[in-house]
Amino acid sequence: MIFIGEKINGTRSKIKQAVIERNSAFIQEVAKSQAESGADFLDINAGTDPERETDDLIWLIETVQNVVDTPICIDSSTPSAIKTALEVVKHTPMINSINGDQKRLDDFLPFIKERNCSVIALSLDESKSGMPKTIEERMTVLEKIFKETRKIGIEDKKIYIDPLIMAVGTDQKAGNMAFDCIRTIHAAYPEAHLTGGLSNISYGLPNRSLINRTFLTLAVAAGMDSAVVNPSDTDLIESLYATELLLGRDRFCRKYTTAAKNNFAKK
Repeated sequence: MIFIGEKINGTRSKIKQAVIERNSAFIQEVAKSQAESGADFLDINAGTDPERETDDLIWLIETVQNVVDTPICIDSSTPSAIKTALEVVKHTPMINSINGDQKRLDDFLPFIKERNCSVIALSLDESKSGMPKTIEERMTVLEKIFKETRKIGIEDKKIYIDPLIMAVGTDQKAGNMAFDCIRTIHAAYPEAHLTGGLSNISYGLPNRSLINRTFLTLAVAAGMDSAVVNPSDTDLIESLYATELLLGRDRFCRKYTTAAKNNFAKK
C-alpha cells in the first residue's frame, strides 16, 4: 500500500498560517511525523493566492527537504509552479494532478514524461461542467487520459488513478459507487495504481476515522493500492495490515506480526 501524506496542505488553517509566517519549525514537525510514520510521498500544496503560490511552494519543499528524504508529491494546478518546483526537488516526485482537460494534459504531460514522474489522474474533465455521475462517464475520461499518456510514452504504472471518492453523508450510494469504480478501473488498467483521499468519504459525519478505515478495508479488497491519508493514524494502519492478512497477501502472517511488534507503525 502506497501512502501519500496529506497534512502539508495550505487549505488547512494551521498550515496556511505557518506558510504565511514562514514557520519552518512547525512545517518540519508535520513532515517528520508523516515520514516517521511511513509515508511513501509527502503531498505539498501551498494553497495560497496565485501571485504567491510558486514562492510558497518552493519554500515548503525546501523546508521539508531539510529534515526528511521522503519523496515529494507536488500538488498544484499551475504548470509554471510545478515546473519551478521540479528544479528544487531532490528525488523524482509525484505530480498531483492531471485530468481529462486537453489543455491541462498538453501542459503537464511533457514535463511529467521528461522527469519520469508518477502522476495522479483524476477521473474528471475540468473543461466540462459538473462532476461525472456514473462509472461510464469516469471511464470515458480515463480512456482519453490513457490515450494521451501512452502516446507520449508514459507507462501505465506511473499513473495513480483517483476514482473520485464522494461523501456518503450526502449520497448513501457513494461507497458502493467507489468500490464498483475501483473494480472497473483495475480491470481496465491493471498496471496503473488506484488512489484517492479517504477522508472524502466521511465528510460531515461523526467518528470519521472509523468510517475512513472501514472504507479503506473495502477499497483495498476492491483493488485500491494507494491512498492520500494521515499515515500517523494508527487505527487505520492496523486495519490495513489486518486487511492484507485476510486477503492472503501476507505470507505466514509475517507483515502483520512484525507490525504488531512495532505498534503498527507503517514501516
